[in-house]
Amino acid sequence: MGSIEVFYQREGTREIEHIEATPETTFGAVIGLLAEKHGLGPEVVLFLEDTDEPVVVTQTLHGHAGRAGVKLHAHRCRHVDVAVTFNGQQAEHGFGPGTTIARVKKWAAQKFAMTPEDASEHVLQIAGTHDRPPPGMHLGALVMCPHCRVAFDLVPDHRVNGAT
Repeated sequence: MGSIEVFYQREGTREIEHIEATPETTFGAVIGLLAEKHGLGPEVVLFLEDTDEPVVVTQTLHGHAGRAGVKLHAHRCRHVDVAVTFNGQQAEHGFGPGTTIARVKKWAAQKFAMTPEDASEHVLQIAGTHDRPPPGMHLGALVMCPHCRVAFDLVPDHRVNGAT
């Protein structure tokens, strides 16, 4: 049987990393591989991308692989507290560390009753910075345990007039 591509982000780095595993590999074994490769401690748990609960370590990769393989996040935080500010209002919610910036933006746009057109013209920017993480980045890449929180401003995207 072929291998499954496992793409992951982890606490402390924004890079997307990669390993290969067999479909029968358990998530517990993946944690072991990542711990050995990166020196992670026993408190690290895995999250499937855009999920709020850790994976069950006895489950295998096989049932969770899509066309692009499996996308995971390894982190010590069990959730990330997110605050988003827009037009002087703030909304807060807890997400799993494997939640993408795109999912947080979608949630925030709904909370602030933005139209799809308005939402498409805004991006999340880390509060107090000019850092605008890309839509596919996981929240957990932005925080280090025990500080499992991040604040964003929902700001207009830079547009160049006449650009296509």
